[in-house]
Amino acid sequence: MQGTITIVGLGFGDASALPMGTLEVLERADALWLRTEDHPVVDWLKERGLGFATFDSIYEAHADFESVYRDIVDRLLAEAKAGRPVVYAVPGHPMVAERTVRLLREEATRHNIRVDVRGGASFLDAAFARLGIDPIDGFLLLDGTDLSAERLDPRVHQLIAQVYDRMVASDIKLTLMEVYPDDFPVTVASALGVEERERIETVPLYQLDREERFDNLTLLYIPPTDDARVLNRRFDTLTDIIARLRGPGGCPWDRKQTHQSLRKYLLEEAYEFLDALAEEDPDAMADELGDVLLQVVLHAQIAREEGTFDIRDVIGNLSEKLIRRHPHVFGDDSAETAEDVKRKWDEIKQQERADQPESRSVLDGVSSQFPALLRSMALQKRAAKVGFDWETSEDVRDKVMEELDELFRAEDHAHREEELGDLLFVISALARFFDVDPEQALLGACRKFTKRFQWVEKRAREDGRPLSEIPMAELDAWWEEAKEKMHDER
Repeated sequence: MQGTITIVGLGFGDASALPMGTLEVLERADALWLRTEDHPVVDWLKERGLGFATFDSIYEAHADFESVYRDIVDRLLAEAKAGRPVVYAVPGHPMVAERTVRLLREEATRHNIRVDVRGGASFLDAAFARLGIDPIDGFLLLDGTDLSAERLDPRVHQLIAQVYDRMVASDIKLTLMEVYPDDFPVTVASALGVEERERIETVPLYQLDREERFDNLTLLYIPPTDDARVLNRRFDTLTDIIARLRGPGGCPWDRKQTHQSLRKYLLEEAYEFLDALAEEDPDAMADELGDVLLQVVLHAQIAREEGTFDIRDVIGNLSEKLIRRHPHVFGDDSAETAEDVKRKWDEIKQQERADQPESRSVLDGVSSQFPALLRSMALQKRAAKVGFDWETSEDVRDKVMEELDELFRAEDHAHREEELGDLLFVISALARFFDVDPEQALLGACRKFTKRFQWVEKRAREDGRPLSEIPMAELDAWWEEAKEKMHDER
């Protein structure tokens, strides 16, 4: 080994909490480096006559913390490479929220340098004692400079460290507001356990960054909560509700459901979402998507009870598929346009089907449960990928006219039904050439008819006559009124 770096912790700031072994290491050090002099115990070290150097000047030389930490580590490694034993002292405990220590441990072996990490009283010790936290109830320690809503767990004690200033606090507040209501109480704690400097203050979340109450010893504490405004927005709350509805003492209707009995509801809820989307109603869209999600979670819970799969398998399979089919995002491939992405997606799907020995037809995998128009589109798309297709939309137009003529020449009901099916099948091909979803186009026509017909009904009520007694010519006039009104509203 070229050298040794001994790392000790200066504790949470109270000199009386400094371990005797740490003090001995500090006193015997030939080269003592402090990450920062801005720590309550440093004045006490000076009184004892300990000499040291600090890295405080490095903070002014860089624009971000990662560069600061990188520079500190490089300098310490250089000292150790020169064969000089180095003692490096950091605030708190070396293994708690100390990025430089992590970097040193990762790189020391590569440089043939020994890193000896000693103890130190962590700020967690003071936080548990001063804030009354028993971590066995569940506990999270989070970095305030790298916080995301996905990491939060409102069911346990949460400490957010490294809340250096109001800017960091403001970012934290915005993240917390994704999970908690604006008035949720949060505790700001500074210099915990340090006599005459300790400050503990509980404020509503929206006021968190209203005042300058932060320094390098500040953390946030968020207590566990059973507030429905918080927990009811969590995915695991939903799965727990569904499990309870399906469990003993649950809902008789939910308990009797099977995959088969729920089939129609998934389609119904999907179409109700499409209606909300067509109406451009965000509140209704959110509500209807919830109903779609209910069906997904119900099916997953039923499967879990049967021992076939659960919601984690659903999420895991989807995640793997998305990663696999987006090599331009998660791999080394590239895709410049949406068309490139679609082409690569189709190529990967084709390869996946080719890797399945039981797949004997390009049409395999097109669900027989699709609505007829969507199934006809899917079948034709599959066939078109191997060259079985019309060349132009004009060719499809000729086929539409041919099928229309055959429909009108059909001689009985069965023949007419067959020819009408052929006509609809070819019309869906025309929709494919025009890049129009026929199902959505027909649903749009239904919505348009509904609005116009309701306008005619309204005019009839205003006139005081039932529709059945109004001449068709007058109904046609009202229909044209409705068309004009709907056109003006677009």
